[in-house]
Amino acid sequence: MSVELEGNKMNTEKKPLIIDGKQFEADGILFDVDGTIWDSTGVVTEAWNQALIDSGHGDIQVTADRLKGLFGLPMIDIIQNILPDENLEEQKRFETICYEYEENYIKAKAGKVYDGIDDAIKQLSNSYKIIIVSNCQSGYIELVIEHLKLQDYVIDHVCPGDSGLLKADNILLMSKKHGLKHPIYVGDTQMDADACRKAGVPMVFAAYGFGKVNECAAKINTPKELLDLF
Repeated sequence: MSVELEGNKMNTEKKPLIIDGKQFEADGILFDVDGTIWDSTGVVTEAWNQALIDSGHGDIQVTADRLKGLFGLPMIDIIQNILPDENLEEQKRFETICYEYEENYIKAKAGKVYDGIDDAIKQLSNSYKIIIVSNCQSGYIELVIEHLKLQDYVIDHVCPGDSGLLKADNILLMSKKHGLKHPIYVGDTQMDADACRKAGVPMVFAAYGFGKVNECAAKINTPKELLDLF
């Protein structure tokens, strides 16, 4: 999905970001979802545990803390972690069931939105191209955008379910598609940092999220600090 920004939405007044002592003028900001925009682990835990029961795996249950450590991985990798003793056919069957349950639960309850992230994205869209890149299934990012009413502010989004590519390649895909010369990514885990390193893109670490990173270009403790950073 790609939308055009209104003519008066984009301006050239951008704050220079200093990275490694050098000025970095970003022209696009790419966002992760889970642990960066919202925390859906509570509702997803409910959905997946019900899916496990209904699919004949009721002896296995997941917790929100466990999911926080798995979010960011491709969906099939998460399923294989939860059902390691099942064959690939059964894992893929459960993956399909998970998609359905998760979508229905999130539509009904949604995730917990981090305070200030929606306003930050809306304000930043005045100066930067805003794109969401996440290792999730098709339809998930759309639910986030709809819930936060970001349709007029996020110009594009992509996930492995859309492109068949993982995060690093999707970052490059979006950068090329939208002509970004200096994109920057906002994420919260080492997996995000690894993807950014592979893509050659600096990362802003959302320290309020799920994980820790070994290194990053910048760090924020709340979403509102994005407005100070950019």
